[in-house]
Amino acid sequence: MAAASIGAANTAVLKDPKAQIQRFQGLRSSGSIRRVDVSTVRSSASTVVSAVSTPVKPETSNEPKRSKVEIFKEQSNFLRYPLNEELQTDASNINEAATQLIKFHGSYQQANRDDRGPGGKSYQFMLRTKNPCGIVPNKLYLAMDDLADEFGIGTLRLTTRQTFQLHGILKKNLKAVMSTIIRSMGSTLGACGDLNRNVLAPAAPFVRKDYLFAQQTADNIASLLTPQSGAYYDLWVDGEKIMSAEPPEVANARNDNSHGTNFPDSPEPIYGTQFLPRKFKIAVTVPTDNAVDILTNDIGVVVISDSDGEPVGFNIYVGGGMGRTHRIEATFPRLAEPLGYVPKEDILYAVKAIVVTQRENGRRDDRKYSRMKYLINEWGIEKFRSVVEQYYGKKFEPFRELPEWEFKSYLGWHEQGNGAMFCGLHVDNGRIGGKMKTTLREIIEKYNLNVRLTPNQNIILCDIRRALRRPITAALAQGALLQPRYVDPLHLTAMACPALPLCPLAITEAERGIPNILKRVRAVFDKVGLKYNESLVIRITGCPNGCARPYMAELGLVGDGPNSYQVWLGGTPNQTTLAKCFMNKVKIQDLEKVLEPLFYSWKRQRQQGESFGDFTTRMGFDNLQEIVEKWEGLVERSSRSNLKLFVDKETYEAMDSLAKLQNKNIHQLAMEVIRNFVAAKQNDKSE
Repeated sequence: MAAASIGAANTAVLKDPKAQIQRFQGLRSSGSIRRVDVSTVRSSASTVVSAVSTPVKPETSNEPKRSKVEIFKEQSNFLRYPLNEELQTDASNINEAATQLIKFHGSYQQANRDDRGPGGKSYQFMLRTKNPCGIVPNKLYLAMDDLADEFGIGTLRLTTRQTFQLHGILKKNLKAVMSTIIRSMGSTLGACGDLNRNVLAPAAPFVRKDYLFAQQTADNIASLLTPQSGAYYDLWVDGEKIMSAEPPEVANARNDNSHGTNFPDSPEPIYGTQFLPRKFKIAVTVPTDNAVDILTNDIGVVVISDSDGEPVGFNIYVGGGMGRTHRIEATFPRLAEPLGYVPKEDILYAVKAIVVTQRENGRRDDRKYSRMKYLINEWGIEKFRSVVEQYYGKKFEPFRELPEWEFKSYLGWHEQGNGAMFCGLHVDNGRIGGKMKTTLREIIEKYNLNVRLTPNQNIILCDIRRALRRPITAALAQGALLQPRYVDPLHLTAMACPALPLCPLAITEAERGIPNILKRVRAVFDKVGLKYNESLVIRITGCPNGCARPYMAELGLVGDGPNSYQVWLGGTPNQTTLAKCFMNKVKIQDLEKVLEPLFYSWKRQRQQGESFGDFTTRMGFDNLQEIVEKWEGLVERSSRSNLKLFVDKETYEAMDSLAKLQNKNIHQLAMEVIRNFVAAKQNDKSE
């Protein structure tokens, strides 16, 4: 039976999702949609076609064990039921099944853990947008800014996957907020749930072939793996399809079933009724640019260009992931590893083959082990590659050699390459509120700017005429959006997840706690004699799920109890090395007892140019543990001069207010001003 006609003989199965999946599995087991004829395989001048066949699962009389979420998905009529009914009730919350399904639509049900009154839980919803490459049109930014004030808690949050989060949305307002986002050139579809999440790419708007190609590829992958059933539009805009046209190559790749990848005649040709076993993350970048934390993704895609700078293909990494569970050693963070190389015209087919391999073989009985990293860890990369090749229809070519990775923040002013400029702005913890929010709104609206969000919770203003650089810089400073040289270096690479009070998984503080933790780290730096311009990558999460990617940090703090953290050490500044757990159950008040001896040893025993992460790895945890245990403390360096003795009261109070606005103490701010003044004078002399 031809693949295109399978299912057409009995379209009634579409009304019964369980029958649909059982029928498809039966067809595959019987070999009806098995492919061994390579005459239909896509051809490529740079790829050797091999006679590979679609994997066939053995027949089994026992229905495999599945988690509760798998049952919810199967019975949902492609993400509709019972969410559609629950949204109509007067209750402030939705039931368990709907809570799982609304994630696919881009929302999490939450309860404010700081507000537990006699009336019960204070239910609200978090919405997350889907912004491939972090691209945000002007209209969408202004809409999100309005929605935060009208329906949210008055702040926007930038995430580590280049998206917005709105917090505090009430159930009765969900449809109004969702429909506004959709009609403002945005989407939340697939921002959460068991499917492909937002696809990362470098946010910098360089007019360069490789960057433009990476961003277009990320957008195409996002479109390929977007749910197709229409449930999202049925629920939030009454069935109206408000979608931009996708490139024909995306539709061709999605509909291609040459190797048994699809559910024929299904509203969801790639996902079927069950979608994926767990969330799935993809990033695309260019060589050297590791702004996307490429090795932490399920799939990492790297543009390969020829000697003329023309993109010709892609290296593919697979198997990264950050989540783990405390005290269960079988769960762990993992770095992605090389899978192979494909020509540029095959990237969508290769990505689809990887996704389908995970769809068919990832665990669905225990969600702790359902990410693709566990499948690859169990199988090994050779077996995994072999199965993917059967769905892909070709052999992967050898992985191309790559230069060293670098972390690139793109903060400050840069040339785009087309005569315009862009300005990268640091946002502490990605939280935009207060005067900062008002200032950004005014600038983006006044100058009609588009923006981009970075994987490090920062924002980029794009397409700025040169003549506007000075007035925009002055306006930004009024909103505490400073040029990077005025921001404490520790803040520039630090990240934290939202954690308490809204995240139900949070064990302790992260976003609310990191400002004070960074102040304390700076104080320890001062105490042990580390210079102000020295820094390290610090990331903090309120639980072990790793949303701020702490397992790649030089110093990662992972919540493991009330006011308590695991300390992870050994990541590198370019995010290519996995950190390891150094200590458990470190109380927040005891942090200096650990950090002071570590930073002092780094100051005294490091090799030239050695980062803190590399230093801790070279020293070894046993030696570091001994140093911490034997540490008797360091005599405080000479007391600081009292700034009040040197400035008038009005100036002191103004500096104190500015310091608090920037999450610094007044001494730190004064030292920054002096350093910048001296540096400017030295530059003037040299010019």
